[in-house]
Amino acid sequence: MVLQPTTKQNILSWIAQLTAAAIMLQTLVYKFSGADESVYIFSKIGIEPWGRYLTGIAELIASTLLLVPAYCWTGACMASALMTGAIVLHLTILGVSVKNDHGWLFILAMITLLSSLLVIYLHRRSIPYINKYFPPYV
Repeated sequence: MVLQPTTKQNILSWIAQLTAAAIMLQTLVYKFSGADESVYIFSKIGIEPWGRYLTGIAELIASTLLLVPAYCWTGACMASALMTGAIVLHLTILGVSVKNDHGWLFILAMITLLSSLLVIYLHRRSIPYINKYFPPYV
């Protein structure tokens, strides 16, 4: 038995889903158009241009899944993995501020990560592995 989320949880989930999806979708323009900042980032970590394209495709898939109620937890898992990678790269190779953006890309990655983690938490009972091995009232 899978418990259905309450109305408040549904609203909170949709806000988090839309936030994460919107942030990732708006950055796709820069990844796919070859904007200077995007090329700089992926060149600095040594995976330009294919890393930029593959990251863009993965973010597009994650964003799409976030907007499909039955698969929003899958999109949230993908988004949280992508944003964890982005945050680690900011903290190790890129720096928090990239090309004088005052940390804006880092902040967007943090917001997306937190939104994705919230979606995962709110939909934890829909995740097959979690639902199989933990009681539905956890």
